[in-house]
Amino acid sequence: MSPTTIPERWVASWDNNLTLGQMLDEAGIDFMLPIARWIGYGGETDFHGEVLETVTWATALLAMTKRISVIATVHTVANHPVAVAKQIATMDQVGQGRSGLNIVAGWNKPEYEALGLTLPDDHETRYGYAQEWFDIVTALWTRDEPFDWDGQYFHLKHTYSLPHPLQGIPPIVNAAGSGQGREFATRNANFLFTPAIDLSRSVDEIVQLKRQAEGIGRSVDVLTFSHVVCRPTEQEAKDYVRYYAFDHRDDVAVSNLMRLQLAHAESFPHDLLTRITDLFAMGHGGFPLVGTPAQVAEGILKLHETGFGGTTLSFVDYNKEFPYFRDNVLPILEEKGIRLPNR
Repeated sequence: MSPTTIPERWVASWDNNLTLGQMLDEAGIDFMLPIARWIGYGGETDFHGEVLETVTWATALLAMTKRISVIATVHTVANHPVAVAKQIATMDQVGQGRSGLNIVAGWNKPEYEALGLTLPDDHETRYGYAQEWFDIVTALWTRDEPFDWDGQYFHLKHTYSLPHPLQGIPPIVNAAGSGQGREFATRNANFLFTPAIDLSRSVDEIVQLKRQAEGIGRSVDVLTFSHVVCRPTEQEAKDYVRYYAFDHRDDVAVSNLMRLQLAHAESFPHDLLTRITDLFAMGHGGFPLVGTPAQVAEGILKLHETGFGGTTLSFVDYNKEFPYFRDNVLPILEEKGIRLPNR
């Protein structure tokens, strides 16, 4: 999640992911959630240019873990709903009910072009397509008999998908910033991701999103994402941020990432551009959790007090840094009562 040129930056290999997944499973972490990419952002590192395909990744991790949920991130435009319905149901059998689906309606224009497609200019079209796509997936997961589908974007005959996921529709995740995106998320998702750039704004935003879901008879948990630099002293943590995110920033990759986010997505407030750029250099725009274990825990508690139901955690090098976080931050969160003890 960090577009840095330092040699010890994370390598998204299977071996690294398996080590991490089993370590998180042992620690009692709730879930793993990937970003799905087809091409990278250029620059010296071609940030996100070399990543694993997420359905394959998630299925393999579910086979090699015991408790943790693993979520596959799927672009609606690149994956046919009939194929996805069966893929996720297969994942769910492998993981004995621990699968999840993160739906991406699409925003990254170069990726569309890499797939030979055209990114619709308007969010209405993108989310109209995503809604029909997910309606088909839901029907495939809940209907036993074959059915025909004659919609705006899909025309299917005698389609069905067996087996179904083990516990009905798996948890659905969606990140949304635009009005249309948030309508889609509150209508379909169980967990809605939104960035925590300014917590004073987030308080009202979370209330509004929950009310929007309640208005159509649904309940949605609002989550965010964070980037962790946890060290024995505050100065050590700040020095490391300076080292990887400023002195060794992949400026071209950060510039390309910011340009595409602001041009085609509405997840981040445009009036906080300088702060957002620094956060993207640190950890893809995640809420900064920088400092000692007590300070990092305090930051997570602030997210909780703001109203977020949870947060993801990213690190520059997950396998090297997570054990210190596990041993020194998780006990504080347990003591404060916002995390159950690992059993």
